[in-house]
Amino acid sequence: MSTDQSGPIQQIKLLKTAPHACSYLNGREASTAFVDPELEIDSDLYARLSENGFRRSGPYIYTPMCGDCVACVSARIPVDLFAHSRSQRRCVKANSDLKVICVNSIDITEHYTVYADYINHRHADGDMYPPTTEQFVDFLGTAWDCTQFVEFRVDTKLIGCAIIDVLPDAISAIYTYFDPNEERRGLGKFAVLYQIAMAKELALSHVYLGYWIEDCKKMSYKRQYQPIELLQENTWKLTE
Repeated sequence: MSTDQSGPIQQIKLLKTAPHACSYLNGREASTAFVDPELEIDSDLYARLSENGFRRSGPYIYTPMCGDCVACVSARIPVDLFAHSRSQRRCVKANSDLKVICVNSIDITEHYTVYADYINHRHADGDMYPPTTEQFVDFLGTAWDCTQFVEFRVDTKLIGCAIIDVLPDAISAIYTYFDPNEERRGLGKFAVLYQIAMAKELALSHVYLGYWIEDCKKMSYKRQYQPIELLQENTWKLTE
């Protein structure tokens, strides 16, 4: 594959999985293409891959490659165009008491407790259930050079964390987990809003939100951030 939309800069070997049950759409099969794990990926190449719809999961860079199905659409927020809705402004205000700390490494035991509660209460029907410490470390606990852990604390108590990768011109939102007892705060929404504010402060152009799937309710929240860009037919298109 080429990693530059304006012309080939490098050919990259992709390793494709066998078809398996789709995690998002019932009755469909999915396949995933992983970038060759032997390839050295620096921040510039990672940014190019992100522009072409790739995502990071643990040590791997991947993209859906599901035959005729193209339901998974990459989504990103152009931060300079973003405008808060009324409910988003209320969410920021409701979390004004939080202490937000960006760190390069975490206390695995402390974070796993919050992560496990989150998975058990919010995603017991998903691929990450049941949670294990090994799974957590493989998926989220091992940082890349560009990774930051955005901790949300009340006083000293950890109540949530957003894992992000800071790329040369964007933030890539990897995953967010939080204490299910703090659901009223809307920490998932707050995490995205914080990343938008952080990207503006760092003069970065976008926040990558991963994949949006029109027929999947779990993905519908991504359209709440307006305007949003969707990667359709190899072109980023602004959508409202």
